[in-house]
Amino acid sequence: MLTEHVAETSRHKTFYLAAGPRDGPLIIFVHGWPELSLSWRHQLPCMASLGFRAIAPDMRGYGRSGVYRTHADYAQEHIVADMIELLDALGAASAVWVGHDWGSPVVWNIASHHPDRCRAVASLCVPYYSLERGLDFVIPLVDRRVYPESEFPAGQWEYMRFYEENFATATKQFEANPYNMVKAIFRKGNPTGVMQPAVTAFARQHAGWFRGLPAAPDLPRDPDVVSEEDLRVYAEALERNGFFGPDSYYMNHKANALYAETAVNGGRLDMPVLFLAARYDYVCETVESRLAEPMRAHCRNLTTEIVASGHWMAQERPLQVNAALARWLATRVPQAWPTWPDK
Repeated sequence: MLTEHVAETSRHKTFYLAAGPRDGPLIIFVHGWPELSLSWRHQLPCMASLGFRAIAPDMRGYGRSGVYRTHADYAQEHIVADMIELLDALGAASAVWVGHDWGSPVVWNIASHHPDRCRAVASLCVPYYSLERGLDFVIPLVDRRVYPESEFPAGQWEYMRFYEENFATATKQFEANPYNMVKAIFRKGNPTGVMQPAVTAFARQHAGWFRGLPAAPDLPRDPDVVSEEDLRVYAEALERNGFFGPDSYYMNHKANALYAETAVNGGRLDMPVLFLAARYDYVCETVESRLAEPMRAHCRNLTTEIVASGHWMAQERPLQVNAALARWLATRVPQAWPTWPDK
């Protein structure tokens, strides 16, 4: 059973879902754009059944957590501070952190800036030493076989440049119909897209995601990723809060790069690290491209696995994700595995 909670300080309010015994070892799941704590609905009960205290917050700008009205409020340094305050509110010295999409830079930054608060760290789709260091850092890692520089200067990351150049337009297009928007993007991986440009690479050419349309088209829901009930929850939260906050995560690349430079230990991670690569994620493409190379050079205790999924891995392939997390925790992070007195 999932329970709802709020942790509030003088600077921020975090809503979160929780499952599992209160005295179980803590594992915290951090969602990305444009999701919610709900995105981890398949992982929370699984980890709870193993004896973990499993937590998933709504990130700032999302759901029932604090919403702010300047781009700078969504820089990684502030979001990491939210998560450290959440950890304090939970009365824990440290946790296992799991991230996806923009949640991945958050957990990577927790691991690299606050290693004492991180027992181990895992990420779906987004490798370490990549986007948390800013857009300019990842552009040299673009696979130019797929994205010729003359046509796609920023490769698959062209959409991020579009946000920087046309923020109001991008946000307006998403807000025109949040329900159709999330229904259109929450889709399983497509094997036919291997070595083909991602749709995000055309954002500047098409003045948005939807090929010139002012709003998302009405596409059929993909039941392999999201139910109608869950889709409505996502849409209602985005209707209520808007896309200014979620989209502002993309507006702090320079500030995030400066923050990344302050990581301890030269940015090297010594704790156990798990990276789950999505074979059919053509934006965070790590199977064919060089995007994950810096991660391998900066993680001393790295485990990697490829999952046959698209970008929404935790929702599309929950059994595989849960199995990979449990296997890694049991074998590479045994000190975090739940134990009980023999009485």
